[in-house]
Parts: sequence; structure tokens; C-alpha cells
Amino acid sequence: MEPTHPIVSPTHDRGGRLLRVLGVGFGLAVIIGNTIGAGIFRTPGVIAELLPNAWMFLGVWIVGGLYALLGAISIAELGAMIPRSGGQYVFARYALGEYAGFIVGWSDWISSCGSTAAVAIVVGEFAGALFPALAEKSAPIAVSIAIFFALLQWRGIIWGSNVQNVTSLLKALAFLALIIAAFLLGDQGTASEPAKAMPAGLPLFAAFILALQSVIYTYDGWSGVVYFSEEVERPGRDIPRALFGGVISVIAIYLLVNLALLYVLPISRIAGQDFAAGVAAQVIFGGYGDTIFRSLTIVSMLSAINALHLMATRVLYAMSRDGLFLRKAANVNEGGTPTVALLVSTMVAVLFIVFGQTFEKVITVLALFFVANYTLSFISVFVLRAREPEKERPYRAWGYPWTTALALLGSILFLVGAVASDVTSGTRNSFYALILLTASYPVFRVVKLLSGR
Repeated sequence: MEPTHPIVSPTHDRGGRLLRVLGVGFGLAVIIGNTIGAGIFRTPGVIAELLPNAWMFLGVWIVGGLYALLGAISIAELGAMIPRSGGQYVFARYALGEYAGFIVGWSDWISSCGSTAAVAIVVGEFAGALFPALAEKSAPIAVSIAIFFALLQWRGIIWGSNVQNVTSLLKALAFLALIIAAFLLGDQGTASEPAKAMPAGLPLFAAFILALQSVIYTYDGWSGVVYFSEEVERPGRDIPRALFGGVISVIAIYLLVNLALLYVLPISRIAGQDFAAGVAAQVIFGGYGDTIFRSLTIVSMLSAINALHLMATRVLYAMSRDGLFLRKAANVNEGGTPTVALLVSTMVAVLFIVFGQTFEKVITVLALFFVANYTLSFISVFVLRAREPEKERPYRAWGYPWTTALALLGSILFLVGAVASDVTSGTRNSFYALILLTASYPVFRVVKLLSGR
């Protein structure tokens, strides 16, 4: 049976085409570069506050990693089966229809642009702390960095991929150096400090769910390679390898970082810290700790900015090619870069930087769509197995249907937990997300009308 919304040919008659030049190395680099960001610095303090027990603290990171690994098992099948750049938007549109694709695509694109801005602002703030002459100039620095990486990518995917490979390698080496230093130079002299009492019963369950939400957000980005599926030379082989290798690498780095934190600091000192790694760096390196930590953070953020630019551009390009945005945004230059899509994505990121406080709430609300998008992707695996059983699948999800069902169940429980957390905390993020979802359909119809479809 043919899909309701067939895949459009990668070659676009209005411009060039994407270049099939990427391999496993780039896939690993974009996953590591996009996933490992500010979250690993901020989240341990939140987790330790909720779960002030070393085993529970580490356990929630393992559970979050298993969720990402289960997700990768299923997403790999879709990426190899539908080798088309654009991320999870492509899967939702192909399996579930244009409207589902529209929701996934727009929420993913706006969130990626907003994340680019948030990461660039962190770089600007930390640069100001390192160099007094740059203090109070975080916004101009952030704008300059966002534009600089966009200009590098304008030249073509080869430039973009090389930058990603180098910055991700530097990030991995910097984290490895910090981990080794922690175990070689760390001092457990304060380990006897009393920890906060652990919750029990229902409060413990609620604390674990809240902690897991933070961990899953920190793991978000593990599917990065599927944004470039038609640019990967051997998608049937390389996409699964990049997904599994990338997810396992991120799990290993996160666990080692948290083990290093626990080795250097008692969990009572990690709890509530905005940047627990910064406190650990001060214990390890003394007066140089703050400088080393901020430098590590900047290196980590630069890799994320490049990855987010690449990904946001591919989502908007794919939607434009399908008539869900301006057709001109599907134009590609000789280097394989969708230039109009890159320009629009960069402009939106700059607007997020300039009006950061105003847009923070938008990003917080759209964060709920991260896991909702994964949920639709896992549903797509079931839909396509039933609808197109004979379609060629270079890779089939290991353990299907149980692994996919577990990933889907985890996503649903996460969303239920997010709604319950809103109710108990008094926030309205889920309510605002529902309003955005309701408003999306008339916007979808208008976009189709303006695109002449």
C-alpha cells in the first residue's frame, strides 16, 4: 500500500540538492555535539536535590539512558527506511499525515532555533566572566557567534560537517580530561557531610519522575543524525551505527561525569547547585577551577550551536520542500546548504537572543513537544510495520515490538508525569502547550493556502 503522503524527490527543480557525503563519524559528532550541552552542568544539582542518595542519583541517569537507547533502536529503523533529511518531521508526515508532520516540524524547528539562542547566550555570559572587557555584552557576543557559525555553514555541508567533527572531538576530549582530573586530583575530604533525608513512598515516586524528566531533557538530541538521512552516504548501515554509537557514548560520558562529581563532592554539596561541575572544578584545580570550568563550558556550547544550526536548517528545508513553508526555503547552493532555510533559522535564533526573556516561556512550553515528537515517531514504527510490511528495511528495530512499545510507554508516562507536575507545582506549561496545539490547525490550513496547496 502506498503512503498517503509520498516522499518528494531529493532533487529540487528550483535549486541544487543536498549532497550525500556524510558518514558515521559525522553522525557521532552531531549526536554528541547536540546532546551534551548545558544540561549536564545544570541537571546534577536538580537531581541531587530531589534524590539525595548516590545510588538513586546514578540510577535515574541509567534509566534515562536506557530510554534513549530504546528510542534509538526504533528511530534507527525509520531513519534507514526513509532516508530523507528533516528529522522526525519526515517520519510523522510519512506515517501519520501532513498535519502530524506540521506539528512535529514547527515545534522542532522553533525549539532548535530557541535552543541555539539559549546556548549562545550562555557562551556570551561565560565569555564575559572570563574576559572582563566583554562583561555586560553577552547578547552581542551571542548574536555574533550565531551568525559566525551560520556563515561557516553557508559555504556547504563539508564545512559544516568538518566544524562539527572538530568541535565535538574537542568537547569529548575536554570532558575526558575533566573526568580523569577528578579521579586523579579529587579530594573526598568533605564526603562525610550529612545528606538531606530521602523521601519515601509516593513522594519518592514523584521525586524520581521529576528527576527523570530533567534527565530525559538532558539526553534530548540523541536522534541528531536522522536530520541528515539523505546526506549520509550509506544510510541503511551508517544511521543505525551512528545512533547506537552516539547514544552509548553520551550515556558513558554522563555516567562518568556524575561518578566524578560524586567522587569529588558529597551529594549534599551537589544538591541545588546551578553548576555542580564548576564547584567540583574549584575543588580539583583551586583558584583556576572557575576559569577551567567556564572554558570547558564554552567549548561544549560551540559544538552545540553548530549542530543546532545544521538541524534547524534541515527541518525548515524539508517542510518547505513539502509545501509547509516558503518554497524558496528549499533552495540549496552548490555546497549542499539550504541557504534560505539557514538564513531564516539564523534570523529567528537572533530574535530569540535579542528578546530572550520574552521567548523563554515559549521554549519552556515547546519543551513538552520534545517527547511528544518521539511518541509520534514510535507510533510511526507500528503504523508503517502494519501498513507497509513489504517495504525494504535495511535495519529492523531489534526486539520489535517490545522495545518500541517500551520506548512508547516511557514517552507516554513522561508526558503524563509532566502534566501531573504542572498540576502539583501550579505551572501551566501543559495548558499552554494544549493551546498551541489547538491553534496549530488553523495555522496549518493558512500555510497550505499560502503555499498554493
